[in-house]
Amino acid sequence: MAQKVTPNLVFTVRRHEPELIAPSKPTPHEFKLLSDIDDQHSLRLHFPVVQFYPSNKENVHSDPVKVIRDALAEALVFYYPFAGRLREVSGGKLVVDCTGEGALFIEADADVRMEQFGEALHPPFPCVEELLYNVPGSDGILNSPLLLIQVTRLLCGGFIFALRLNHTMSDGLGLVQFMMAIVDVDHRSFTFGPTELLALRKLVPKHLSKCSTFDVLTACLWRCRTIALQLDPDEEVRFLGIVNARGRLDMSLPAGYYGNAFVFPAAVSTVKKLSQNSLGYALELVMTAKSSVTTEYVRSVADLMVTRGRPPLQAAGSWLVSDLTRVGSRDVDFGWGKAVYGGVATGWVGDIPGLINFFVPFRNNKGENVVVVPLCLPAAAMERFVKVLGSMLVGNHQLVNGTASCQIKSAL
Repeated sequence: MAQKVTPNLVFTVRRHEPELIAPSKPTPHEFKLLSDIDDQHSLRLHFPVVQFYPSNKENVHSDPVKVIRDALAEALVFYYPFAGRLREVSGGKLVVDCTGEGALFIEADADVRMEQFGEALHPPFPCVEELLYNVPGSDGILNSPLLLIQVTRLLCGGFIFALRLNHTMSDGLGLVQFMMAIVDVDHRSFTFGPTELLALRKLVPKHLSKCSTFDVLTACLWRCRTIALQLDPDEEVRFLGIVNARGRLDMSLPAGYYGNAFVFPAAVSTVKKLSQNSLGYALELVMTAKSSVTTEYVRSVADLMVTRGRPPLQAAGSWLVSDLTRVGSRDVDFGWGKAVYGGVATGWVGDIPGLINFFVPFRNNKGENVVVVPLCLPAAAMERFVKVLGSMLVGNHQLVNGTASCQIKSAL
């Protein structure tokens, strides 16, 4: 507990013990070099930000501390370098050790009302050291938390959000982008019926006309998703598609085998090539990856798991798709007929939201068999995704406008 006296204001701030907020799901442990602009010595400092929020009648029963704490953990899954620590390597170069340790977070309460700060809120704020407490040992540039956030509840129902950023990690615009990700991570499901699939097939080059629905839809979504995420143009991205080894390969599997019998070959491209080339480029990569799966390929994967010590999937830059449209789980009949819906209970699985997605079979109100694809992206990226996808489906105004018949915010 600490008291703060300003020329016009006296109030008390009661702080809880600082805590580390880690990403809500496991994230890649890797090293990321900062750019030569990022790690210049003039940016090796901490940058404070403070934001005042009045009471909101619509959220009167919501606790801003809990909401922001939980949202921060979700956002750090996508912005996982912020949960790491800076290290210095040879030549004074800075790298982010993506340890997943987390950002420093403080919950606090102040016995003051928003209006007591005055009508014209502007810096300098002489009380900022109480609203953004410098936790001892946390303000180093190296080996320290890259973010410190304090949320202070006020008597009036409003709150103050204060943040301290290691400036080598981001500039003002980048910080706002991250803060917007804290505000919202968007989950949506997209429906692709005969109209949408026909529109995509019109974009397929003649030499790839024998592609499957999975092929063309995957190529489309991989390209749109990559553009929407606005990754570094030279970064390498991968599509991984699950390919079933049953029946079509000489695997000598015994009758009734019910273990895992699939592999996921990869299609690889730079962000620039995938974004700037037509749908045909992505489609050819997807089809080539699928066709590479032979009996020898499957056996080599099994050998690799043993000789390499079962290496984990490289999550960064990867997107994995599982096609469930022909699995047949809806056909399971306990005596009451077929299931109205049968399939996955969530639209994504695994530790990192958005890494693994499913193509889910669905019958719409017209009786058409369609494909539902649940996706998880940062809110800003989701809006870009909708626009890019809409531009590919010229004339499909329903999808562009996001109406319920084409985008289903469902419980999948």
